[in-house]
Amino acid sequence: MVQTVLSRSEAAEFLETVAPYNGLPASQLSALAEKVSTRHYANGEFVYKIDAPLEGLHIIVSGTIDISDRDGKRVSQLAKRQSFGERGLLRDGKASTTARAKTDAVTLLIPAATLHQLIKQFPAVAHYFYYGERARHQPGDLNSLRVRDLITRKAISCTPETTAAGAAQTMRDQNISCLAVVTADTQKLVGMITVRDLTFRVLAQALDASVPVREVMTPNPPTLSPNALGSDVLRTMMEHNIGHLAVIDRDQFSGIITQTDLTRFQAVSSALLIHDISQASSIDKMVGITSTLPRLLVQMVAGQQRHEIVTRHITDITDAITRRLLAMAEEELGSPPVPYLWLACGSQGRQEQTGVSDQDNCLFLDDRVTPDDMPYFEQLARFVCDGLNACGYVYCPGDMMANNTRWRQPVSTWRHYFETWMKRHAPESHMLASVMFDLRPIAGRYELFQNLQAETLEAASKKSIFMAHMVANSLKHTPPLGLLRGFSTVRTTRGGNQVDLKHNGVIPVTDLARVYALQSQLKEINTRARLQAAEQVGMISRAGARELIAAYDLIATLRLENQMRLIQAGQKPDNYLSLSELPDFQRHHLRDAFVVVRTMQAAISQGRRMPV
Repeated sequence: MVQTVLSRSEAAEFLETVAPYNGLPASQLSALAEKVSTRHYANGEFVYKIDAPLEGLHIIVSGTIDISDRDGKRVSQLAKRQSFGERGLLRDGKASTTARAKTDAVTLLIPAATLHQLIKQFPAVAHYFYYGERARHQPGDLNSLRVRDLITRKAISCTPETTAAGAAQTMRDQNISCLAVVTADTQKLVGMITVRDLTFRVLAQALDASVPVREVMTPNPPTLSPNALGSDVLRTMMEHNIGHLAVIDRDQFSGIITQTDLTRFQAVSSALLIHDISQASSIDKMVGITSTLPRLLVQMVAGQQRHEIVTRHITDITDAITRRLLAMAEEELGSPPVPYLWLACGSQGRQEQTGVSDQDNCLFLDDRVTPDDMPYFEQLARFVCDGLNACGYVYCPGDMMANNTRWRQPVSTWRHYFETWMKRHAPESHMLASVMFDLRPIAGRYELFQNLQAETLEAASKKSIFMAHMVANSLKHTPPLGLLRGFSTVRTTRGGNQVDLKHNGVIPVTDLARVYALQSQLKEINTRARLQAAEQVGMISRAGARELIAAYDLIATLRLENQMRLIQAGQKPDNYLSLSELPDFQRHHLRDAFVVVRTMQAAISQGRRMPV
């Protein structure tokens, strides 16, 4: 291969096309170009091997580079303008993977000391390399939330010619306290009419209810743009002593934000929803309450709440709905003939529900239950499962629900289930065990599960063959690493070039965290809590746990942010992320997160501890 050396100007020109260096001042970019060096690698030549000391960060100028794990399995293939080596540099200075030229290749090497200095000196560079960690430490508050994320309902307006009576009727029917007044032809905002205006300017003045709104409205009210901060809303309301603000987007009226919107956000919306659920007198009322869940998700994600906080709040609401449905079922059916325990598994069991969740649940019955008692629990289970479905938690595609007789049994039968799953080395047994090891009590007699959980964890940890099968089962879902810019993509109804952040992102980590919990007899159910507990007992090294948790945090956060964007666009949330919607630096971090997960899978498949 012809070995050319990039000049200082050529290196600077190239770096100007690569994030995050394209954001550096010209003088700093020139200084960086002076410190980099050109490296050449022939086809098949190693750039570095795993655990080797790293000279610095490589950026590919031409050719392709294969990245492989400890077992020599390729986890990614990189091309022009992609970089590699940073994970090891930012950890302990040693390579966490092996890099080898797939073709003749040329790279630019940024010395390790230079890279660390750039990170220390320039916040934009630090943001690029520590994106996932940065996101975790940003609190969600009114100062970080945009007006567009605070608006809770569609824009409702009237024209200046609308009568006061007509405006009052619209407010009553829509259960709102104000209307924007817009021109019929151009939809330009000309005023605002509130309940206070109708009281003070119509009723108090003894005006006829047919008076046009234009005569009693507040003309030219203060407005804000959708991109204004939540703090701007509060400041404007206080300055003008008002409780409603019109939102104007490109000269068009787009919505109204009220003091109630601010209050709901600042008061932790999930607590308000749970209170409303506890007071609901019918399933229809609960359906109305749960219809606001997408709005809650948007508010929390837009407010930069950590992913585990968001999913915990959403799961808390599901738990509250379940408990209320159980109470309503008992009101209709009478007291249960024997004690019972309702449990959730799946994402609800792990307290990891998002905007896309079905239901996974089961019933533990006291061993004193008789055949004559079973119709009661069949009706109870059907009532609750049907109610959950009505509230948006669709029936489990695998029929893992309490309304299935198989998952509505005495404790002794459940004990037999678990014993059988650990003895039978069949795919179905391993799949069922994986699901049911995520059980979490929701309502009823918790002691029906307590002893069984301890017994099962102890028995599972001692059965090496069963654990080996559970490890194998945990490897069925793999990160979407491929040849297209480092990703393996799928085609959905929204188009191609997408990755499944659930089955190929979150689930691989969830499955492996479950294995660590079983191996160490950990009672934690939540994935992140399992990983932290595994580190504490030495199942995962400190450095390995830090990398794995950071990877999981990034994947889970991007999943929620993607769902938020879909909801804001008026679409149903799903788990498919369009890579084209991500900036380069986020794609870079996502690829690295998937590499970490793939490395973890390779380690556990070989019976190794996570790398130190």
